[in-house]
Amino acid sequence: MRILMLAQSYPPLVGGEERHVRNLSIELASRGHDVAVATIWHEGLPAYECDRGVRVYRLRAMMQRVSGLFKEKERRHSPPFPDPEALGALRRIIIRERPDIVHAHNWLVHSFTPLKAWSRARLVVTLHDCSLVCVQQQFLYHGTLCSGPGVAKCLACSAEIYGIAKGVPVTLANWTWGKVEQQAVDMFLPVSNAVAEANQLARREVPYQVIPNFIPDDVSVPLASDAPYLAQLPEGNYLLFVGNVGRDKGVEVLFQAYTAMGSQVPLVLIGQPEIGFVADLPPNVRLLQSWPHHAVMGAWRRCSIALMPSICLDACPTVTMEAMAMGRPVVASRIGGLPDIVIDGETGFLITPGDYWALQEAIQRLLSDHVLRARMGAVAKQRVVQFQAKTVVPRIEEIYREVLQ
Repeated sequence: MRILMLAQSYPPLVGGEERHVRNLSIELASRGHDVAVATIWHEGLPAYECDRGVRVYRLRAMMQRVSGLFKEKERRHSPPFPDPEALGALRRIIIRERPDIVHAHNWLVHSFTPLKAWSRARLVVTLHDCSLVCVQQQFLYHGTLCSGPGVAKCLACSAEIYGIAKGVPVTLANWTWGKVEQQAVDMFLPVSNAVAEANQLARREVPYQVIPNFIPDDVSVPLASDAPYLAQLPEGNYLLFVGNVGRDKGVEVLFQAYTAMGSQVPLVLIGQPEIGFVADLPPNVRLLQSWPHHAVMGAWRRCSIALMPSICLDACPTVTMEAMAMGRPVVASRIGGLPDIVIDGETGFLITPGDYWALQEAIQRLLSDHVLRARMGAVAKQRVVQFQAKTVVPRIEEIYREVLQ
């Protein structure tokens, strides 16, 4: 099959979605498919390159020239409507690549939907978040999980987050072009049951199958170059959090729980602080930034317990799978896609989001029982096979064949 991926960002830009698109593209190419990726150009990156058999096109977009629209200056996002310049670039790529399948992963899909009939390609969209119904994509309302979209509610929420001049038109555009997307897509692939529910796919009567994110089959292979990074870790037992360091990922709750524990076991956070998030690190807490992915895997291998205390709809975090692949028990919030991955009482513990007392109790229970930690870690390592490339990618290939028929 000839497959064209659409993603607004692609490595070396760092993120779970970017890594997923790259892993999927490389895996499909290794299975004999002809794979290309169209993504937004970012400063310092080549307009075209070949990445392990995958052709990567970085296209210019009109909206990226308006730098004031983006909080992160080094990362440009697609708008929830067709970008004329991106649409033209995609048309040229399609003429060259002649894809059978276009597989989109975010709002860049809107610059393809006007071309779909002309391209004769089938359209598959992976939903990594709640962008079909929510412009902030995390499905939060005033800092807590949203109960569902509403006209006045969504307009007020977007205006509060982005300002009226940006929030209101973006919300209206997302509603309008979201309807176009629903009519154009041949199959939606929400990455968890929570994402399918939040995007109201069953109610909208659109075709969909839940397909989780995945990790490569060889994700646990250590590298000698990790040594300088691993030297920064504590000796002996430590707790580990990996991800954006901010409120939505439950870092404030984690600090409360850790302080209440009064534990001598160090807490390590690996990730970048979110813009605007300011928090004093409690004693015995280390924040490590700008770690390469392979070094993070080494940190998982050495830690005692993996922590995922999110308070937002964490769609399908691959960091959870990576911790399990290293044989680590996970303490996670019962929210988003985490219950699809972590089995409460078997591969770790699920706790109520925001409940720092339940979080510290779960951590203390595991710290005090090394036999329980070892047993849960072993079960986690067995379970994670369901989330490896050898299991998930064949399911995606089968969906491609179904939509082509």
